[in-house]
Amino acid sequence: MSTEAPILEAHDLTVAFPGHVALDGVDFRLFPGEVHALLGENGAGKSTLIKALTGVLRPDGGSLTLDGSVARFASPADALAMGIAAVYQEVDLLPNLSVAENVMLGREPRRFGTIDWKTTRRTARDVLARLGLEVDVTSTLGHHSLAVQQLVAIARALASDARVLILDESTASLDNDEVTEFFRVVRSLTEQGVAVLFVSHFLEQVYELADRLTVLRDGHLIGEYLPSEILRIDVVSKMIGRDLTELDELGRREASESEGVASAPFLVARGVSRRGAVEGFDLDVAQGELIGVAGLLGSGRTSLARVLTGADKADGGRIAVRGRARRLRTPRAAIRRGVVYSSEDRRVGGIVADLTVRENIALALQADRGWWRPLSKRRQTELAESYLDSLGIRPADPELPAGSLSGGNQQKVLLARWLALAPELLVLDEPTRGVDIAAKVDVQRLVTDLAANGMAVLFISAELEEVLRVSDRVLVMREHRMVGDLVNADLTLNDLLSLIAYGRSEGGDDD
Repeated sequence: MSTEAPILEAHDLTVAFPGHVALDGVDFRLFPGEVHALLGENGAGKSTLIKALTGVLRPDGGSLTLDGSVARFASPADALAMGIAAVYQEVDLLPNLSVAENVMLGREPRRFGTIDWKTTRRTARDVLARLGLEVDVTSTLGHHSLAVQQLVAIARALASDARVLILDESTASLDNDEVTEFFRVVRSLTEQGVAVLFVSHFLEQVYELADRLTVLRDGHLIGEYLPSEILRIDVVSKMIGRDLTELDELGRREASESEGVASAPFLVARGVSRRGAVEGFDLDVAQGELIGVAGLLGSGRTSLARVLTGADKADGGRIAVRGRARRLRTPRAAIRRGVVYSSEDRRVGGIVADLTVRENIALALQADRGWWRPLSKRRQTELAESYLDSLGIRPADPELPAGSLSGGNQQKVLLARWLALAPELLVLDEPTRGVDIAAKVDVQRLVTDLAANGMAVLFISAELEEVLRVSDRVLVMREHRMVGDLVNADLTLNDLLSLIAYGRSEGGDDD
């Protein structure tokens, strides 16, 4: 990390919206050649600070300095022209164009009034070489992995001579090997003097990569720290504003908690399969059960959920609901039987950013009723306000655009949408992915409360500790096949890892 003067500095920065102060007198500094992690729960002010640094928002108070001089950005283009660029989790590129076109988009060299393609491709290769990335720049970007697309997005920033690079959850969708390569690129950039602001929910990554870290909470600066001088558990406590005891207090649901579950299952699946997605599986789900589903990406976790809920049509097996055979061939058919699915793909089945919180919560219920039986605005407001209160959604204003809420609060709005249907079986696919620890605690407590009150819950998560923490039983998926259906009494992390890796428990049979 460099010891010279900061390249970018915020002094007493304030950003306010009607009825809400998103940043309240925040100081921040970023040095050349360092990785500075920005941490905080959803709604802490991280995104607002990034928007202020990149010209998306104009601060209401305080100042920004760049290279020691006061900087005022009227737009992101102004910030980019001054050398400040951002790369986000959702890659803002054009997958139908070539790699070179994406790297040089808007800055293509011209000759005789037309694009000089030879120079465009050569310049793109040179920029990618700074990242140690060898790729055919004439190839279509969409044919490459998400990890390569993230690196192309960084190359695009470098092509504009970026000296400050903001990485906002850029590793959230990458696997371990891709993260390792991503970190190699980031370190090579800091060696070239680029200052990197790294935003991530993954503390392990922060402690591996960052030279310093800043914690925000509720729009306020909590502190700036060296990773070597603060424990991770203390960082988390500062992020959420309370001791990290809630996850432990939530505790693991023991089998004894489910002794009152009805003996007759709510849903029974026998030999249910979908070719190329999930092999035939058997499953009984009782009311009041919270069943966790574990497995690697592509193991069949999501496919199992989708065929149970009609999102994908099963091509084998049978399903019974309350003892009667049912053909759940569409989500609407499943909803009619009390089975609701919250997809992991929130861009398709998630929040509608331009609609209000009220409209988002009422959306599924209105669709189920039919558009010829509209819910009155008064009824929608009553519904929304009840969930704003019970789920702790903040800000508690049903008329705010849902897209203005933090990620964790958007997830709660999405849960409220499905709970408004009063389901008997709620299937949640990665409900805590990409949210901070405080929101994670809230969601975990919510699903355990729902199960305690008689709702059946199928809880899919890539975080094995989370699955163990909340579940009565655990299903383990491997290579499109269910390899375990285990009571969560004395289960350990090693038990799950062994099943995921080998399809059997340690010391067990191949089956």
